[in-house]
Amino acid sequence: MSSKNFKYLMGPFSANNPVIVQILGICSALAVTVQLKPAIVMALSVTVVTAFANLVMSLLRNGVPARIRIIVQLVVIAALVILVDQVLKAYVYEVSKQLSVYVGLIITNCIVMGRIEAFALANKPWPALLDGIGNGLGYGLILVVVAFFRELLGSGTLLGYRIVPESWYMAEGGFYSNCGLMLFPPMALIIAGCIIWVHRSRNKDLQEK
Repeated sequence: MSSKNFKYLMGPFSANNPVIVQILGICSALAVTVQLKPAIVMALSVTVVTAFANLVMSLLRNGVPARIRIIVQLVVIAALVILVDQVLKAYVYEVSKQLSVYVGLIITNCIVMGRIEAFALANKPWPALLDGIGNGLGYGLILVVVAFFRELLGSGTLLGYRIVPESWYMAEGGFYSNCGLMLFPPMALIIAGCIIWVHRSRNKDLQEK
């Protein structure tokens, strides 16, 4: 893999992260990060949709008239989202129920449409695929980090497994109590804000661009 293609794949993890740098896809952090498992499933779902939407639109870029390109993009994205939704219902039904309508709302995720417009329509299929994978995983990384802290501090579990021992809780004579605020949507934005603050502090050059 060339250094240029490697940058397409890895850039969205930090320097060009769609959530903490471009400030896209923030809404998902409110809805699917109370627990780690739904966040991971949503991250993988968005990655699959973004990657293959980029690939398909890059393949079609020279054959789609400019005046109908948005319609074609929506049809491609919607078809991929329907496939992903059906796979989730078939293999991880409980998580699919937790995600509810938010899988369908991937169609309106600005990251997916944004990468098609900004990159896939101007580049060859292989770089477009790598860009889609990188941006999907970069988005997913933030979801997973937010969900990690919300589930651990709000419920004392990770992936549904008890991490904080029962004996630590005040009800059992211990000293610990879960932070109930972590289960409320605003905490997702606060955690995301803290991640953005840390990232900007460690990458001051981004503030100058």
